[in-house]
Amino acid sequence: MPSSTITLTAADGFTSSAYLAEPSATPKGAIVVLQEIFGVNSHIRQVADGYAKAGYLAIAPATFDRIERGIDLGYTPDDVARGMRLKAAVEAMPAPGVLQDIQAAVDRVAAAGKVGIVGYCWGGLLVWRAAESVSGLAAAVAYYGGGMTVGSEPSRRPAVPTLAHFGDQDAHISVESVKAFEQAQPDVEVHLYAANHGFNCDQRGSYNAGAAATARERSLSHFGRHVG
Repeated sequence: MPSSTITLTAADGFTSSAYLAEPSATPKGAIVVLQEIFGVNSHIRQVADGYAKAGYLAIAPATFDRIERGIDLGYTPDDVARGMRLKAAVEAMPAPGVLQDIQAAVDRVAAAGKVGIVGYCWGGLLVWRAAESVSGLAAAVAYYGGGMTVGSEPSRRPAVPTLAHFGDQDAHISVESVKAFEQAQPDVEVHLYAANHGFNCDQRGSYNAGAAATARERSLSHFGRHVG
């Protein structure tokens, strides 16, 4: 799969980088891949490559660029602490903040057809927000979106068909909050797995191959129905 790093320009003129993975044939649509708190690292690039192999033009915008460029972290305690600080700095920005860069990513790949969006951890939360307020999307998938089941987040109204994956052993997202979220959002397809936070990432101790495979199958089915 051909891949490259490209530059996006947001509505406010800010430029950010993005990883672009292209399918071998004409794309059947596009998927925006939103990073965890570890930047556009090897795992996120691998996820984008996976969607390219499935026939989509995949783009992973660097959603930390407004705070610090070139973030590519691992999963050590120090990496987690640094990622949490960067996430907090992005979250503290006035609206629309990083959603502008996500919009720029959607606009960049829109020529490929309909556009879906998928995100992991913090990226899952950003997917949930994007499903409500970013234009040009056809479908959304959130993996263990930290924060999307608490506070004011469950009151959002996604404008596109949305799928959400959670783990029932996730110390960051309680099963109770997932159940309440599911009740508050009857139109969102919610799946709970016997797994921990980060179960999709094969570079983490919490990786769960079975849950990751089932979630990917469901995600590809969701995008197949709504994106192409």
